Amino acid sequence: MEATGNPALDAVLMWGGVITVIAGVITLLWRVVRASIRLAGRVNEFMDDWSGEPGRPGVHPRPGVMERLAGFEDRLTRVEHELYPNSGESLRDAVDLANRRLARICPDPEPEDPDPPAPH
Repeated sequence: MEATGNPALDAVLMWGGVITVIAGVITLLWRVVRASIRLAGRVNEFMDDWSGEPGRPGVHPRPGVMERLAGFEDRLTRVEHELYPNSGESLRDAVDLANRRLARICPDPEPEDPDPPAPH
């Protein structure tokens, strides 16, 4: 940097530059710290959701992800039980019974022959 020839002006310019650089570094550090704090908060929330939270006065307990997945597996097993014929208590058994009864009441008509034989 060249000197202006005026020592007072040179000092003001030098200190103005120093203050600007320091302010820039402080601003940059503040943004990094603030972003880190926000990220840490989100990671904390994720971990709470993942592992669940015990109940406390006035707040119901929240199950974690693995506990919820285990519940889905139990429900899926119950639904799968309804999809296949078994002892007569599944939804599939009820539908099959209803279809058999309907077939006795309203039999399907015989399909018409699409190509009748040609006369001789």
